Amino acid sequence: MVQVCVVGGLNMDLVVKTPRLPQVGETLTGAEFATFPGGKGANQAVAAARLGAAVTMIGCVGADAFGVQQISGLRREGIDVARVRTEPGAATGVAFITVDAAGQNMIVVAPGANMRLRPEDVVAAARAIAAARVVLLQLEVPMAAVVRAARLGREAGAIVCLDPAPAAPLPDDLWSLVDLINPNEIEARLLTGLPVGSLFEAERAAEALLQRGVGAAVIKLGERGSVYASPTGRAHVPAVPVKAVDTTAAGDAFAAALGVALGDGQALPDAVRFATHAAALKVTRMGAQSMPTRAEVEEAMAR
Repeated sequence: MVQVCVVGGLNMDLVVKTPRLPQVGETLTGAEFATFPGGKGANQAVAAARLGAAVTMIGCVGADAFGVQQISGLRREGIDVARVRTEPGAATGVAFITVDAAGQNMIVVAPGANMRLRPEDVVAAARAIAAARVVLLQLEVPMAAVVRAARLGREAGAIVCLDPAPAAPLPDDLWSLVDLINPNEIEARLLTGLPVGSLFEAERAAEALLQRGVGAAVIKLGERGSVYASPTGRAHVPAVPVKAVDTTAAGDAFAAALGVALGDGQALPDAVRFATHAAALKVTRMGAQSMPTRAEVEEAMAR
């Protein structure tokens, strides 16, 4: 069983379905409304747990009903939540999500208590990080906490995986601490300054990420699959064709599956294929944490 430590955000997702995404300044009448637990960190923790990993979550929620729901939900998934701190006086993070008939989404996040996660909180959880084979990081918490977690993970010999979302510039000292970075097209363009419109351009951007000092790079391209680059090779992995219902957290399913597969000892090409199937299954279901199990992913790969 792979030990995974996730340092990241926990949000409550407020989701409304609409026939299409609204234009700027437009009021659009929606259909169903629902709330789902979310947040990139929590999503990746749930995804990793359902793929068979032993998961520890490090993060921060508010002293409110959403915070209680978040912690209870993670605990039901078998995730160790002892290092999820409750911050008095802060609201749990929320995400306002619009999902259209094709499953595409628009998201606005109010981070709330996520931005109260301190480097000291990460240091207090150093034992959990040291025990992990894989450390999963994102950017929904303060950058100082991300850098501290990456450094502790690197010092402990863990595989440090960074999903650089929401898109933001990275400090110089973070690059060399990351074993694998997995941005989407927008994030890759921001990080490299290069266009990512074609597969050739995406491969060139992945190479540019390697030159920044990371061990390997995987760029997620949505319906076009992904491209990866490492010192031993580079390639394009096509997407698995499915009918999308909700693309929310597809990237989180991909990132978690990639980390779990690498922690299992899979080579990068095999890990990317595993992650591609996990993300494909995720988008066929509503809700950020409607993640597939390992058995479901392996069955899909066998087909």
